[in-house]
Amino acid sequence: MIVLHNADWIDDYLVFTTIKMMIEENEDKPLVSKKGIFVDLILSTAFFLFMALVVLRPHVPSEDPTAVLIVSGMASLCITGIFWLATNMFRVTLVDFQRSKKN
Repeated sequence: MIVLHNADWIDDYLVFTTIKMMIEENEDKPLVSKKGIFVDLILSTAFFLFMALVVLRPHVPSEDPTAVLIVSGMASLCITGIFWLATNMFRVTLVDFQRSKKN
């Protein structure tokens, strides 16, 4: 006769139950959709143009217009990448919140 002195079977059951619940949740609306990616792409493009042309352009210490556009564009790319990640994380969090609200 085998006697379990530890509670490993409880941990295994909890992991199995959690995975089963996550699989069942995936039947709902997906966390990332094509429409959401398109909206985030449009917002990120507008944000890039705003940052490069309006916000960062006056802060470049150069008189050459080409150098100003290159430097402000490169800085704006980094900031736009963070903006894109933030919008995607917000969208995924919102969809997950709406899913949990239904249950």
